[in-house]
Order: sequence, then C-alpha cells, then structure tokens
Amino acid sequence: MVPRRLPEEDVLPKRHRRAGVLSATLLALVLTGCQEGGEERASGPTGTAGPRVVAPGKPGEPARTLTPEEAAKELPDDSPNAADHAYAERMIEHHRQALTMSALAPTRAASEPVKRLAERITAAQQPEIGAMEGWLSAHPGGTGPGHGAGGHDHAGMPGMASAAQLDRLRAARGAAFDRLFLELMIAHHSGAVTMAGEALAQGNNVAVEEMATDVIAQQTAEIHRMRAMG
Repeated sequence: MVPRRLPEEDVLPKRHRRAGVLSATLLALVLTGCQEGGEERASGPTGTAGPRVVAPGKPGEPARTLTPEEAAKELPDDSPNAADHAYAERMIEHHRQALTMSALAPTRAASEPVKRLAERITAAQQPEIGAMEGWLSAHPGGTGPGHGAGGHDHAGMPGMASAAQLDRLRAARGAAFDRLFLELMIAHHSGAVTMAGEALAQGNNVAVEEMATDVIAQQTAEIHRMRAMG
C-alpha cells in the first residue's frame, strides 16, 4: 500500500491542515495493521519489537516510521479556546431565536414555500443546538448561559431580531408575514454566517470548526433560496 502524500501545509486552511494530519495518522494505522505479520512489526527502525506508525511525508519527503507515542505527540493541539466556547454558547441562543421565528410560520404564513422553509430550518437547527450543548458539556470552561466570551450580550449578536421585530412578526398574517419572515430570517442567517466565520478565524477546536463550516454552507444556501422567494 502506498501512503497518500499530504498537500503543502501553507496552501491549506488551518482546519484542513488538521484534518490532513488526522487522516494521515489513520492511514498510517491502517498500514501498520497491514504489516502486523511482517518483519517491520517484529523489528522496527530502532530494533525494538512492537507496532509502528507510518507517517506520510510532505511532497518530496520520505515517509517516516514512528512509535505510537511519537505519532501521538505529532497530532495538532486542538484544545478549545475562548473563541470556541463563545461560538457554541452564542450560537445556541442564535439558533433558538430562529426556532422561535420558524414556529410561527405554520399558522401565520400564506406561502407553502415559506412554511416548508421554516420546517427545514427547525429540522436543521434543533439538532445543531443539541450538538453544541453536548460539546459544551464535554468541554466545560465557558462563561455560562447568557453571555459569550468577553461578556457580550446575546442581544448584540449579528442578525438577531429585536423584541419589537419579533412582536411585529407575531402580529403579521398572510403575505405580510411571509415578507417579514424572509426579511428577518435573511438577516438572521447572515449574522450566523458572520459568527461562524469568526469562529473559523479565531477558534482552535476541530469539532467547533466543523460545526461552523456546516453553518456557513447550509445557511448561505438558504439565504440564496430566501432571496429568490422574496
């Protein structure tokens, strides 16, 4: 089996570099498994018995054979930082408002596409809230409910509708509801994309980066759909 070479590190975003290292390590473990009955397992490069991990080199560099301990030390440190915690805490509240807005559509919207959009938003964002709550439980150390890093109020998050705007949405019916729902939800999604971009730029945890990337992809697509509907 020939190990796949990784692209040059400086042409990949941070999260892709990490993913490449992790993928390379997994591939290396597979290669080690293939060699279990061979001489390399019985006698590694240092002459000691035991498993070895084959780490693919960069372009132009040979692969290296490491002990599992050496390979573990080369994995990137993705310890959560303040930006990771702030993103998860704040995005939970951001998503909750989207669910509140979407819950109004079945009884107030005139357009079937708007109703279906609200259903999709609920179906996507409810599980995402659960995933972020699970991440926070597994990685305690944030600032707690109600505030992100630095003590920012959730009301100041980009795209959040004001109390007055939500009251207007609750009072609207038919085509008026459809127009206001799309207007507020486009702004709401745009704010979520902004927050996710900040997490990618400032965070350090791979799981948070993956969640933020999913938000950007999904909500950008929905913004385009909503603009076409308006």
